Amino acid sequence: MSHFTTVETKIKDLVCLKQALKDLGYEFTEAEQGVEVRGYLGQKEKADISIHASKTYDVGVKQTANGYEFVADWWGVETTRGVTQEEFVKTVTQRYAYH
Repeated sequence: MSHFTTVETKIKDLVCLKQALKDLGYEFTEAEQGVEVRGYLGQKEKADISIHASKTYDVGVKQTANGYEFVADWWGVETTRGVTQEEFVKTVTQRYAYH
Protein backbone atom coordinates (compact mmCIF):
# COMPACT_ATOMS: atom_id res chain seq x y z
CA MET A 1 0.00 0.00 0.00
CA SER A 2 1.35 3.38 -0.97
CA HIS A 3 1.99 6.10 1.58
CA PHE A 4 1.87 8.85 -1.05
CA THR A 5 -0.85 11.49 -0.90
CA THR A 6 -1.59 14.17 -3.49
CA VAL A 7 -2.45 17.78 -2.66
CA GLU A 8 -4.03 19.99 -5.30
CA THR A 9 -2.83 23.59 -5.52
CA LYS A 10 -3.65 26.73 -7.47
CA ILE A 11 -0.05 26.99 -8.65
CA LYS A 12 0.17 27.44 -12.42
CA ASP A 13 3.56 29.10 -13.06
CA LEU A 14 6.51 26.71 -12.73
CA VAL A 15 9.13 29.48 -12.91
CA CYS A 16 7.57 31.28 -9.92
CA LEU A 17 7.24 28.00 -8.02
CA LYS A 18 10.93 27.19 -8.51
CA GLN A 19 11.90 30.70 -7.36
CA ALA A 20 9.70 30.33 -4.27
CA LEU A 21 11.37 26.99 -3.44
CA LYS A 22 14.82 28.58 -3.80
CA ASP A 23 13.78 31.47 -1.54
CA LEU A 24 12.64 28.98 1.11
CA GLY A 25 15.92 27.04 0.92
CA TYR A 26 14.57 23.88 -0.70
CA GLU A 27 16.82 22.04 -3.12
CA PHE A 28 15.10 20.25 -5.99
CA THR A 29 15.77 18.16 -9.08
CA GLU A 30 13.89 18.23 -12.36
CA ALA A 31 14.19 16.34 -15.63
CA GLU A 32 12.27 16.20 -18.88
CA GLN A 33 11.64 12.48 -18.44
CA GLY A 34 10.54 12.98 -14.84
CA VAL A 35 12.20 12.26 -11.52
CA GLU A 36 11.53 9.88 -8.66
CA VAL A 37 10.07 11.01 -5.36
CA ARG A 38 11.22 8.94 -2.39
CA GLY A 39 8.85 7.70 0.30
CA TYR A 40 8.42 5.09 3.03
CA LEU A 41 10.58 1.94 2.75
CA GLY A 42 12.01 2.98 -0.59
CA GLN A 43 8.65 3.47 -2.32
CA LYS A 44 8.91 5.77 -5.31
CA GLU A 45 6.52 7.95 -7.27
CA LYS A 46 7.14 9.72 -10.59
CA ALA A 47 6.94 13.53 -10.74
CA ASP A 48 8.16 16.50 -12.80
CA ILE A 49 10.18 17.95 -9.91
CA SER A 50 11.51 16.31 -6.75
CA ILE A 51 11.88 18.67 -3.79
CA HIS A 52 14.41 17.24 -1.33
CA ALA A 53 12.60 17.60 1.98
CA SER A 54 15.10 15.44 3.89
CA LYS A 55 17.76 12.80 3.28
CA THR A 56 15.14 10.08 2.75
CA TYR A 57 11.88 11.81 1.77
CA ASP A 58 10.92 14.09 -1.12
CA VAL A 59 7.94 16.16 -2.19
CA GLY A 60 7.02 15.78 -5.83
CA VAL A 61 5.51 18.37 -8.15
CA LYS A 62 3.26 17.01 -10.90
CA GLN A 63 1.63 18.93 -13.71
CA THR A 64 -2.12 18.50 -14.14
CA ALA A 65 -4.67 20.02 -16.50
CA ASN A 66 -5.35 22.74 -13.89
CA GLY A 67 -1.76 23.54 -12.86
CA TYR A 68 0.51 21.72 -10.43
CA GLU A 69 -0.01 19.45 -7.43
CA PHE A 70 2.25 18.17 -4.65
CA VAL A 71 2.68 14.46 -3.96
CA ALA A 72 4.58 13.07 -0.98
CA ASP A 73 4.70 10.64 1.87
CA TRP A 74 3.68 13.44 4.23
CA TRP A 75 4.20 11.32 7.35
CA GLY A 76 7.86 10.85 6.37
CA VAL A 77 8.33 14.53 5.51
CA GLU A 78 6.87 15.54 8.88
CA THR A 79 8.90 13.08 10.93
CA THR A 80 12.22 13.81 9.20
CA ARG A 81 11.90 17.55 8.52
CA GLY A 82 9.33 18.60 11.12
CA VAL A 83 7.03 20.21 8.55
CA THR A 84 3.42 19.10 8.18
CA GLN A 85 1.62 18.91 4.86
CA GLU A 86 -0.42 21.99 5.73
CA GLU A 87 2.65 24.01 6.76
CA PHE A 88 4.58 23.06 3.63
CA VAL A 89 1.74 23.89 1.24
CA LYS A 90 0.92 27.16 3.04
CA THR A 91 4.54 28.36 3.14
CA VAL A 92 5.29 27.48 -0.49
CA THR A 93 1.98 28.93 -1.71
CA GLN A 94 2.57 32.21 0.16
CA ARG A 95 6.06 32.58 -1.29
CA TYR A 96 4.77 31.61 -4.74
CA ALA A 97 2.15 34.38 -4.50
CA TYR A 98 4.95 36.86 -3.74
CA HIS A 99 6.54 36.14 -7.10
